Amino acid sequence: MSAFITFEGGDGCGKSSQSRALLQHLQRERVPALLTREPGGTALGESISRWLKWHKETELSAAGELLLFSASRNQLVNEVIAPALKRGETVICDRFYDSTLAYQGYGRGLDLDIIKQLNDLAAEGLKPTFTILLDIPADQGLARKNAASRDRFEKEELAFHEQVRQGYLQLARNEPQRFLVVDALLPKKDIAAIIWTRVTKLLSP
Repeated sequence: MSAFITFEGGDGCGKSSQSRALLQHLQRERVPALLTREPGGTALGESISRWLKWHKETELSAAGELLLFSASRNQLVNEVIAPALKRGETVICDRFYDSTLAYQGYGRGLDLDIIKQLNDLAAEGLKPTFTILLDIPADQGLARKNAASRDRFEKEELAFHEQVRQGYLQLARNEPQRFLVVDALLPKKDIAAIIWTRVTKLLSP
């Protein structure tokens, strides 16, 4: 059985390393799997990611961020995710549309209903089978980031990151069947074991 598994969480939560760990575990079990990420995962997505995170000469509005993330997502769905699922592969994605709700909705204050409509359009109706939310206090997550190499989002004020965290937790409360909330302050091996236990159940025939 294939599945679409997404990793979510605030900056510094460790989702990138845990998504790679899950991919490696699936590969060891000979489960066909693919790992991708947002924004990015395609040539267009990588270009958009550079603009969103690193371009210093252009001031992006919250709505501009939303539209760029949506364009990247639509390309990723059509070029990578949907074809892999059609082939029967399990797809792991480091961020998906819940990030847009958390960052541009709860963080930036854009209308959540508008974001949901745009998310549905960009994802063409595709929804994650299962979402792992690695929860960490905003200040502790940011402390894991090198201050000299932070991107535009990581450089935001602590209050912004706290709003993002609370937004994620609200999303998890809204869909408890889809979300697994894991304490990101646990040892990495413990986090990986918790995730693998749930994924094993998910993929069982």
